[in-house]
Amino acid sequence: MDSDVLTRAGHADAARTPSVADPLWWRSAVIYQVYVRSFADGNGDGTGDLAGVRAHLGYLKDLGVDAIWFNPWYPSPLADGGYDVQDYRDIDPRFGTLAEAEALIAEALALGIRTIIDVVPNHVSDQHPWFQAALAAGPGSPERERFWFHPGKGEDGSEIPTHWVSSFQGETWTRTTNPDGTPGEWYLHMFTPEQPDLNWNHPDVRREHEDILAFWFDRGVAGVRIDSAALLIKDPDLPEVGEKQGPGEHPTEDRDELHEVYRSWRAVADSYPGTRVLVGEIWVPDIDRFTAYLRPDEMHTAFNFDFLARPWGAASFRESISATLAAHAPVGAPSTWVLSNHDVTRPVTRYGRDDTGFAFLRKRFGVPTDPQLGLHRARAAALLVAALPGSLYIYQGDELGLPEVEDLPLELIEDPMHFRSGGTDPGRDGCRVPLPWSGGASPFGFGPEGSAPWLPQPATWEGLSIEAQQADPASTLNLYRDALRLRRELPELGDGPLDWWDDVVAGHADVLAFRRGPGFACVVNTGDDPVALPTDAGLLLSSSPLEHGALPGNATAWLRTDAATDTTPRTNTHTTAGSAPRG
Repeated sequence: MDSDVLTRAGHADAARTPSVADPLWWRSAVIYQVYVRSFADGNGDGTGDLAGVRAHLGYLKDLGVDAIWFNPWYPSPLADGGYDVQDYRDIDPRFGTLAEAEALIAEALALGIRTIIDVVPNHVSDQHPWFQAALAAGPGSPERERFWFHPGKGEDGSEIPTHWVSSFQGETWTRTTNPDGTPGEWYLHMFTPEQPDLNWNHPDVRREHEDILAFWFDRGVAGVRIDSAALLIKDPDLPEVGEKQGPGEHPTEDRDELHEVYRSWRAVADSYPGTRVLVGEIWVPDIDRFTAYLRPDEMHTAFNFDFLARPWGAASFRESISATLAAHAPVGAPSTWVLSNHDVTRPVTRYGRDDTGFAFLRKRFGVPTDPQLGLHRARAAALLVAALPGSLYIYQGDELGLPEVEDLPLELIEDPMHFRSGGTDPGRDGCRVPLPWSGGASPFGFGPEGSAPWLPQPATWEGLSIEAQQADPASTLNLYRDALRLRRELPELGDGPLDWWDDVVAGHADVLAFRRGPGFACVVNTGDDPVALPTDAGLLLSSSPLEHGALPGNATAWLRTDAATDTTPRTNTHTTAGSAPRG
């Protein structure tokens, strides 16, 4: 479609506009993260694509999701998995075409599934036309003012302008070469050298991103996930970290000026029919500064990474849940719950380790894990987060209980986190291995038989495939399906209040319990010994089979607590003693 046909003034035609029937859909939504490259390969070239996604939209509908979040699908050299964007208004040809994206958005919406896309505002690819023009124009040019070009320190300019630390480790400045071959200015990149940071103090940068939002909203997109949302604004004085100490004065993170940017983005979103949501990726440890981004005229929601990073345990989880809900309450925003994503070690592996928390700097090769323990805990955690107030994010493959792939051949690893750590960090490719759909050998239905996925799938994934798990009532896939079905059916779940159920917890330091309204309760046993459940409650769903009516260790149960309501269990072998979880 000619992009000139769809303008900000006219917006899109009605066929592309998401339903406005539920303007609060985002407050309780179940959002499924699709990492396109690894979801499904429609043409057999080993890379997932939009054709593969379109072919499996029925699977996502059956799973019970309300929206799909796509990682960046734009043209990119893939120096950082697509987060180095070359053109924000097109689709990478490896994934398909803009027309296919428009068709996918419409087809998903026809099934009741909205689309959320990834916007990467902090930086662009070094192949982006703006950066190429800046390099060609030279020092002092208007083209360079859109980025952070700066002379080096020292008599010959050979010293880096600052010692700011990269999220990917290593230095954050790279020196250019002048046309005559002499060393030139330095440019800032808080990630890889292939991802130069934009200067958000420049009006061109702000106007461009508002137009990008409109471009995709015109095509029916229901929201955007904002990558590295707290990093956009830098202090033009280039101080070192710690030289200015007050809140909002960090040179590269969580600066107060950011809120003006997101107020302007919210105005763009609110100019469209329905609710077009802004979802921030915000790694800010101070919970109050985190929720400042969720004021009514800024973002709708933001990823809650505090819970994801917490170690396994009732006290740890309760502390995180309480702090998160308390901080969100004054701004009226729902919290979000997520166990993993394309950057994070998968829960099955993470929860099977002695150190069950998550931090990027702790990722190392050869850390032991107990996969069965990890699977039980991952299933329990899935029911826990699905019962919490707010919206829920599911990373593709977590519904299958996939583990992290930790033995990828070193020559196949592409993640820059691995290389910039000097090879000590395994990187993030282990959670990005293509999904197993069916069959007994690779590519497990990811692509046509005989095709080779871009990352190898473990042979042991035969039993974890979607085909295998669909046929197994006790599988993790069916646990997720049952949980999401109940989440839709029960009015207590989704957005709304939570009350701690301390009567159940009394005497059990490893137990977490809460009510959602008068008729629903969730009990989580993070210890190893079984605990008795209330005798007057009916079992709706459990992550592991009960043991003589007791909830086993590392398991979660959903209970019907309203005596006036039928308490007959609504599930099958998930609640029956003797069934072992699969996947």
